[in-house]
Amino acid sequence: MNIRMHLYVLGKVMLIEGILMLIPTVCALFYGETNQLIVYFACFAIYALIGLCSSVIKPEQNKLYLKDGCIVTAESWLLLSLCGCIPFMVTGEIPRFTDAVFETVSGFTTTGSSILTNVEAMSHASLIWRSLTHWIGGMGVLVFLLAVVPMSGGSNMNLLIAESPGPSVGKLAPKVRSTAKTLYLIYLGLTLLEILVLVIAGMPMFDSLCSAFGTAGTGGFGIRNDSFTSYAPHIQWIVAIFMIVFGVNFNFYYLLTAKQPGKAFKMEEVRGYFLVILAAVAIICINTFSITGNLGTTMRNSFFQVATIITTTGFANDDFDKWPTLSRLILVALMFIGACAGSTGGGIKISRFQIRLKTIAREIDRYIHPKNVKKIQMDGKPLDPDIIRSVTVYFMVFLIVFSSSVAIVSIEGHDLVTSFTAVAATINNIGPGLSMVGPTQNYAFLSNLSKWVLIFDMLAGRLELFPLIIFLYPGTYKTAFQSKMPRIR
Repeated sequence: MNIRMHLYVLGKVMLIEGILMLIPTVCALFYGETNQLIVYFACFAIYALIGLCSSVIKPEQNKLYLKDGCIVTAESWLLLSLCGCIPFMVTGEIPRFTDAVFETVSGFTTTGSSILTNVEAMSHASLIWRSLTHWIGGMGVLVFLLAVVPMSGGSNMNLLIAESPGPSVGKLAPKVRSTAKTLYLIYLGLTLLEILVLVIAGMPMFDSLCSAFGTAGTGGFGIRNDSFTSYAPHIQWIVAIFMIVFGVNFNFYYLLTAKQPGKAFKMEEVRGYFLVILAAVAIICINTFSITGNLGTTMRNSFFQVATIITTTGFANDDFDKWPTLSRLILVALMFIGACAGSTGGGIKISRFQIRLKTIAREIDRYIHPKNVKKIQMDGKPLDPDIIRSVTVYFMVFLIVFSSSVAIVSIEGHDLVTSFTAVAATINNIGPGLSMVGPTQNYAFLSNLSKWVLIFDMLAGRLELFPLIIFLYPGTYKTAFQSKMPRIR
């Protein structure tokens, strides 16, 4: 294990987080929030200094293997969360350590679950930092790091694989650094476009910034207690459309910008993504029309909630916990399906479900035609058996982590819907669940044990399970430890 390289990467991560602290610092200065100004500026100075000291000397051996990539990814996200929660505690806006960590992890993992009972009581500086954590976590801080820090021997690719969501990660450009730059340029461009559209639509600049950060990262932290319910209908439509946009595989946008629309529109995952959205909206519209009695309102609420759940954003413009059982069941199913791989959305991902369905179809075909040899294909190309195997393993590990978490959270004695959807909403990085953790509720009532379980679920869900499991697995460090032990003859 390359310890010096780990410290170097973590130093760069801390430096980036320190520089980003300047944004809430400027916000506090603009709104005259003296206490927040001092705290956020102090965090900037301290984090930047520590980051510079840790990364000023680049290690001679700057190679990271896949195992190291997984470990340093988990370390980076833990460091981001622990350092990111300090301003909330010092300003006294979230004084309890567990609550501050929960809120910050929820932000960086783009989950949007909150322990705050009155969001509007927070300062502008803390609100924008809270929303900014979504934007940072949406594409990933290590992807940004790859765009600016050169590494050798496949280290870039190993970090990209460890942090990027989806069953497989490929290079969009010949070099991984170019891929990271491309991803962030698309991400930044779409974010700026949403801010511009929202401002033109009449949303205040501060609200536009926070909303765009939350939408781009598919996070869902709102700055109003009712999330998006009190915003004008046309603004809800704009945000819903951009949520869908950020849930699309970014390879699709790259192919469009590379003037290869034919390849872009042949992506099975993207087609499946829009098909699921249309089907869900249609069913929910029919099922909930009797509640509003207005077709326009029904369509807007249905589209908004389907968009926010399938992309795992977590905004709300209606209390969907009061919807009919069928509609709520569809939303719970969308929690697990999630958005496209290679997007900022969470969940299991559309492509994994497509691969599993094709695997099932192949097995059925083998029973009927034992001598037939049928390969599973995606986008017209045969899938590597390793990808199919990894998808199968992912489903099994997901089931184990999910069921174990539900069992632990259930110890508190809350109803099954609360326990089940609280875990579903956090491990899939959505935010609101149903019943006591519904869109008009929060997670403040849970015990510290349950909150730490959900913190683990949020991190595991955002990092696609394995980097965090590898980080916590004792066997990961056994080889490194034994290699340093003297041999006894």
